Amino acid sequence: MDRKDFIKQLRSWQNGSISRREFLGKTGLGLAMAVMAANMPGLLAGNRAFAAEKGSIGDRVTLATWPNYHNAGNFAAFAEQTGARVQMNVFGSNEEMLAKLQAGGSGWDVFVPTNYTISTYVELGLIEPLDLARLPNFDQSAYEKRFMEQGIVDGKVYAVPKNWGTTGFVYDSEQIKARPSTWKEFWELAKGEANGRVMVHDYQLTVIGNALKAFGYSFNSLDPKELADAEKLLLEVKPHLFAINSDYQPSMRSGDAWMSMCWTGDASQLHRDLPQMQYVLGREGGELWSDFFAIPKGAERRDAAYAFINFLLDPQVNKREVEAHGYPSGDKRVDALLPKAMLEDPIMYPAADLLSALEFGAAATLTSPARAELMARFKAA
Repeated sequence: MDRKDFIKQLRSWQNGSISRREFLGKTGLGLAMAVMAANMPGLLAGNRAFAAEKGSIGDRVTLATWPNYHNAGNFAAFAEQTGARVQMNVFGSNEEMLAKLQAGGSGWDVFVPTNYTISTYVELGLIEPLDLARLPNFDQSAYEKRFMEQGIVDGKVYAVPKNWGTTGFVYDSEQIKARPSTWKEFWELAKGEANGRVMVHDYQLTVIGNALKAFGYSFNSLDPKELADAEKLLLEVKPHLFAINSDYQPSMRSGDAWMSMCWTGDASQLHRDLPQMQYVLGREGGELWSDFFAIPKGAERRDAAYAFINFLLDPQVNKREVEAHGYPSGDKRVDALLPKAMLEDPIMYPAADLLSALEFGAAATLTSPARAELMARFKAA
């Protein structure tokens, strides 16, 4: 077998197209080790999931993440290659993730925090700097600075990018005849034409932030008067809502809900399957965000954590993630592998004028007592 054929088989194994047993049978272990050492420096030392014997990283890796956010086929491929199955815990807000870690005993090996939360996790001593030598598939130069920089605190990399997106709203155009383009219209429809059919996130950052945007205030405002205006609006809307839930796809698909606050990938998935589902970024602005992979301090299965993150950062694997969940990865190596239709999708890659109005979440909102209390009153009303 020549080098070209070997590399082809190597990539097939990495991508999950063939099993480890098939890879070794087709190439021979001795040749595999020699070519990897010669052509991929650092791989054998850094990529334990790839180089280690099956089972050497343990039998599982526990992931805390968001709804509808991964390719199940990639998880199966990782388990086949390493013997470690992925045990997934799903959360609907960063406040929920923070509370779980602060309580201790989360059992997580990897979790997916949003950009604005990472500095707080560092300050509270809840995550550890990453050993980048164990993540050979990570290439910092492949990412735009704005989607990478909040994973770095005091010069240390605590988190590496998963993907980025926006927060808007989705509506069923067969049920809602209006064509909303603003957050003000979103809230008005919730009290009117879409009464009883609207969902909002169970997540204070976006619920409060997008109520603030209806008045033209900053998404991250902590101003007491502005928060009071947002609370008044939320309390007016509350009796008209269908539900408060960050996993809104099932209700949108069943027709129980006609409109919901929505993240990029959920909008991509809904529109792909149901073309009448339309995604809107409010003209007043809203949220631009990036999510990361991080390892909690004291994670029980650190070898599995590094192997899992490294596996998902492989551009071919990450391509399959993007094709499944519909969020842009931010990795230019992955973009080069995606079909043109995805790169030109206005849900995934909104027009510049819409993006320019968006704000990244601010760290202060995560631990703000005023915003936490407002959200509690809204949910209890």
